[in-house]
Amino acid sequence: MVRPPENRDLARRLLACEADAGETSEQMESVALRVYEKLRQRLCALTGVAGFHSLASRALKLATPEAPDLIAVQIAADGSLQDLSELDTQIGIDRKQPGKGEVILIVRLVGLLLIFLGEALTLSLMRDLWPDAASDDRISGNGRKS
Repeated sequence: MVRPPENRDLARRLLACEADAGETSEQMESVALRVYEKLRQRLCALTGVAGFHSLASRALKLATPEAPDLIAVQIAADGSLQDLSELDTQIGIDRKQPGKGEVILIVRLVGLLLIFLGEALTLSLMRDLWPDAASDDRISGNGRKS
């Protein structure tokens, strides 16, 4: 089972894979926002918009104490993030490198996915969205840590 410290490693791996795969048309968005949007699009199909909105709202609520700057971020009715790009500009975040708050938000979202969808379905989802990440044991499911 993936444990909380490994949630952070898994989230960072997804962010790294997305940064490596970034296309020029997507470079205007932060890496974390691209990861979030890929998850949102796939999960809205799986859980519905309301289900994803609830999950994302909870992830944001859990992330805010560790990254108080996230208090300016809101979840729109469709589950998309609002005000994240403004936050990036205000605190000078490099689009290629996710900020601390962005990483924490993705970590919390991944953690909730593991809780509510289970490890097998979550890791399968990750492999589908980030095939290049499949070589990582934590994403491929091949390397279980005890």
